[in-house]
Amino acid sequence: MTHNSSTFTGPKIALFEPDIPQNTAAIIRTCACLGVKLEIIEPCGFLLNDKRFKRVVMDYMDNKMIRFYQSFDRFYESKENHRIVLMTTKAPISYTKFKFEKNDTILFGRESAGVPEKVHKLIKNKLKIPMKDNKRSLNVSSSVAVILAESLRQTNLI
Repeated sequence: MTHNSSTFTGPKIALFEPDIPQNTAAIIRTCACLGVKLEIIEPCGFLLNDKRFKRVVMDYMDNKMIRFYQSFDRFYESKENHRIVLMTTKAPISYTKFKFEKNDTILFGRESAGVPEKVHKLIKNKLKIPMKDNKRSLNVSSSVAVILAESLRQTNLI
C-alpha cells in the first residue's frame, strides 16, 4: 500500500537516530505490512546498504512509505499541526490509558540512549509500555508493533 504524504491518513512511526540496522529493518516490515508511514530522524547509526539491514528488510523497503529528516529540528517543525507521542520508559502514563488519534506521529528513541532531554521537554504526550518485575524495556521493533496495533485498533484503521 502506498500513500502520498499529503493524502495519507493514519498514524506515523518515527525513529530518532536509530542505531541497530536489524531493528529498523523489522520496523520497516511492520509498517509496510500495516500500511503505515515511517519517518527516520537522522543521523542513522548504519548505512541502508548494511547487509544486516538488507537481510531483515528483504523486499519490504518502499521509499514512498519512508521519509528521512536531516535533524530532529526539521522533523519537529514539520509536525506543527500534528501531535507527537513519545514512547519512553520514563513516562508516567501507560499506552493503554491513552486515546490515540488517527494522525498521531509515534516517536521511538534510539536503542542505545532513547531521546535527549531537549526532546523530552518539547513533547507533551509521553507513554510507556508497563513492564513486569522491573524489566527495562522491550526491543524497539516489538514496542513499535505493540503500540502501532493499539493505535490502529483505537482509530479503527485495522
